[in-house]
Amino acid sequence: MWREKSRQKSLADAVVAQGMGQNERLRRIDALIDWSGVEAQLKGIHNRREGRPAYLPLVMFKSLLLQQWYQLSDAELEEALADRLSFRRFVGLNLDQAVPDHSTLWRFRQELVGVDQKLFLAVTEQLEAQGFALKRGTLIDATLVEASVRAPRDQHSHPGQGNRLDPDAQWTDRKFAGSKKSYFGYKAHLGVDHGTDLIRRYALTGNKTAESAKACAMVCGDEARVYADKAYHTVELLEHLAHHGVGDGVMRKNFKHSPAVARRNRRLSPVRAAVERTFALMKSHYRYRRVRYRGLLRNTVQLALMCLAINLRRAVVLSTA
Repeated sequence: MWREKSRQKSLADAVVAQGMGQNERLRRIDALIDWSGVEAQLKGIHNRREGRPAYLPLVMFKSLLLQQWYQLSDAELEEALADRLSFRRFVGLNLDQAVPDHSTLWRFRQELVGVDQKLFLAVTEQLEAQGFALKRGTLIDATLVEASVRAPRDQHSHPGQGNRLDPDAQWTDRKFAGSKKSYFGYKAHLGVDHGTDLIRRYALTGNKTAESAKACAMVCGDEARVYADKAYHTVELLEHLAHHGVGDGVMRKNFKHSPAVARRNRRLSPVRAAVERTFALMKSHYRYRRVRYRGLLRNTVQLALMCLAINLRRAVVLSTA
């Protein structure tokens, strides 16, 4: 059985002053969501320690959100849960309850593989139902993220993919200021709500996957328009938008002697460029210049948790605007 959530406060909790260990932002995030919907998606997950009853899945899941917000390793998260009253309150642990250790946290994260999309939707759909997403447009784009392992010395000896330590990581080339640079790792694809910066769709692929290959998956279908740069100008995406009745805000590939294309691109460029704020946040605050783990599935879970963490904090800001 899972360790049951205590219905009554322990004696230790009772003697702690009411105002101690309060974190207003965590309290407001906790109040935003009906966590029973998240628990329903966690029912099939097992995380039993040898000889001990396992922790409630929701306690573990909320602990991993704390890990994203505060950029903690598994060992640091274990220490913080033991030390910080506000963390215990957020995840639902009384003062007399033991905290999950770092290996338990690691194993639980492994169990989220394949469930991450359902968990993401369980939270994000609640935020959308509360009106946080404007749905007047979706900004789609992708960013490169380095692998957690050292890149092979010679990319030509590993065409299209990585080394034995992380076979899912891939090489790709990018041109900047006329020079070409090679990158080894992954590509994070996002669909971001225009005007609120809430992340509505996400995907992770190897670097060799073209941005346009995930374009249709980033379209929600209920937005007024989709905005994207020239890399997304494909017949497949335009037909997909037309089929769902979504407006076309995709920049066109440059054609010589076409002033109309140039004017269109100039008009759309500053709108679609707003997605860069989200990528900047991910790479600065969440340190997402490099993935944490090896393999596509583990790193997809990391991306999902980060997107959820960003959305929940963003929702708190929007609720006070």
